[in-house]
Amino acid sequence: MLKTYNYADLGAADIAALVQRNVDPANEIRTVVETIIANVQQNGDNALLAYAQQFDKVKLDKLYLDKAELAEIATALLPEQRTALEVAYQNIWKFHESQLKTEDKVETTPGVTCWRELRPIEKVGLYIPGGTAVLPSTFLMLGIPARIAGCKQIVVCSPPGQNGKVNAFIAYVAQLLDIDRIYLAGGAQAIAAMAYGTLSITKVDKIFGPGNQFVTKAKTIIQSTTVTAIDMPAGPSEVLVIADETSTPAYIAADLLAQAEHGIDSQSVLVATNAEVVEQTIAELEKQLPVLPRAEIAAQAIANSYALIVNDLKKAVAFSDLYAPEHLILATDNWQQITGDIVNAGSVFLGNQTPESVGDYASGTNHTLPTSGYARAYSGVSVDSFVKKITFQHLTPEGLQNIGPHVEILADLEGLHAHRNAVAVRTQQ
Repeated sequence: MLKTYNYADLGAADIAALVQRNVDPANEIRTVVETIIANVQQNGDNALLAYAQQFDKVKLDKLYLDKAELAEIATALLPEQRTALEVAYQNIWKFHESQLKTEDKVETTPGVTCWRELRPIEKVGLYIPGGTAVLPSTFLMLGIPARIAGCKQIVVCSPPGQNGKVNAFIAYVAQLLDIDRIYLAGGAQAIAAMAYGTLSITKVDKIFGPGNQFVTKAKTIIQSTTVTAIDMPAGPSEVLVIADETSTPAYIAADLLAQAEHGIDSQSVLVATNAEVVEQTIAELEKQLPVLPRAEIAAQAIANSYALIVNDLKKAVAFSDLYAPEHLILATDNWQQITGDIVNAGSVFLGNQTPESVGDYASGTNHTLPTSGYARAYSGVSVDSFVKKITFQHLTPEGLQNIGPHVEILADLEGLHAHRNAVAVRTQQ
């Protein structure tokens, strides 16, 4: 069950070890992923078909499902399931649409006007994980901002099920997003296919989507070796819950298990100011865990997780910032006292009535978030992730006369005389 530590008993090395996760010290994952990438780069579709048989245990006749096939698969949904997906779609669309803004033009000097304009990334690749859980919510989280941004081509890859297809939920989201094809490729091989292109799959400019450690490693390798960009390193899911005497242990346990059931490499961390809350939460975990359909997976994740007892909420936030969690839950009535202190987190859930699950599905915020400490430098996916911001400037003759002498001095200072001359030939006429 959940290991428990007291912050006061830990040294700097102990704390550093607690906040580290999903490491690959012997480069075992990297070696496997590099082999997969090289195979896909060399053999394209044939490599993808072979990997589907090896990893997904399915022999595919072709690498994609078209619009008609997706429509047929989607008919299996119950009306209430369609409604739930539609509500999530509407809320996510509403929240992300507000992010698309036209910026004002700024006159920095009389006659010198500067501004930025948005342009969509033309070709984007969306990776929708499969494996032990199929995630139509991730499809919504990636597809909606891509559509709002206006990306011209959206390539979607998702692992095939044992029947060689995707499930009805994924198929219906494809309809909502007006996606023509879903390519049946998963894992590092899907990332490689979108980065290099194959006979079936178009090479994209940027790859989006979470995955296991192999997918995350593939994305980081691709980013460093090709001109294809990635959204962020988004690997195994994680949550950190901050709790005090106002918290509800049953709720905390439910939130910890909600992350743990994603996979055995997920992590659920409890940081509490109250030892009794930790004890009661562990008791709740023992009560709630056995009845979960994915109890075996969740149990392994919980075994690799921990609880930490700290002196106060300020210390709890300080530890959280070191950990830099993907999801941060402030499971306390006192959350307003500490939100201003949060520096590193992917997405934050405030108070005892805000489970992380609402953000995963339907509140409107995006659930594709930085993991493994990358929240120190990365934000979650947004419409901004799917656009480029191009700067423009325009000078009138007056503007060039006003700013030109300063540019000439700076160019001289740097010894770049052609730069100086580009201004001088215009101002000395």
